[in-house]
Amino acid sequence: MEKETLIAEIERLKEERNAIIMAHNYQPPEIQNIADFLGDSLELARKAVDVDADVIVFAGVDFMAETAKILNPKKTVLLPSKRATCAMANMLKVEHILRAKERYPDAPVVLYVNTTAETKAYADVTVTSANAVRIVEKLDSDVILFGPDKNLAHHVAKVTGKKVIPVPEYGHCYVHRKFTLEDVERARKLYPNAKLMVHPECEPEVQEKADIIVSTGGMIKRAPEHDEWVVFTEHEMVYRLKKLYPHIKFHPAREDAVCVGMKAITLNHVYESLRDMKYQVEVPEEIAEKARKAIERMLEMS
Repeated sequence: MEKETLIAEIERLKEERNAIIMAHNYQPPEIQNIADFLGDSLELARKAVDVDADVIVFAGVDFMAETAKILNPKKTVLLPSKRATCAMANMLKVEHILRAKERYPDAPVVLYVNTTAETKAYADVTVTSANAVRIVEKLDSDVILFGPDKNLAHHVAKVTGKKVIPVPEYGHCYVHRKFTLEDVERARKLYPNAKLMVHPECEPEVQEKADIIVSTGGMIKRAPEHDEWVVFTEHEMVYRLKKLYPHIKFHPAREDAVCVGMKAITLNHVYESLRDMKYQVEVPEEIAEKARKAIERMLEMS
């Protein structure tokens, strides 16, 4: 099926199913272009609360679709490809949390939304890279159990001054781990007038060389502050930024900073998902109920 025909069929099926397409900033351009709502994890979580649709097609990775289902238990949530998963989210297991709680029984469990529904059920509150600092600052504890990204934990600890213990100690995003000090040096030489916007999932030494450390949503908000940027996050974020601010220059710090899970969804997958109502996301109610409390607490606190 030709691209134009495929898009027309998607639009037709959306109307027929009373469906909405939600997409993350890291999705391929063709998916970003057909999305009804585009955003980072926090923006998508907020939007999922008040979606006026019967069906949510989630163009992102599995934990995001689970979050949408947890917040909309009576709606149908579709994940267009079973390959759309997050390696970092899968690093955190329930046993990691339970072991950490044995060592620090009074420490609140703060989990990145980049986690499975099963682990979210053990969280006191969830966070995103956009609100992690703000929420940890508000918690009445100087010791925090934080999973699964150790680099975001480092950033939160540095800004809040609290003891933030990464769970597990090796949790990371393989895409953001690619960025090195050599990339920073190359960016400064190639684009001497540019500033560096760096995602807090990057390694601490890269964060230290940044002009600003921000989530993808923060990148969008802060971009108008300067006329040229080098972007240290997933490659497709540059497409989103260029589309929003055509008068500002944006350069990817690395061309190979690509999330395989995010790129697992194609236009054809979205079409087939709406046509066949697949793949329906389900979260057991006992897990969803506990996870929902942690997510709703995040939305209230942010």
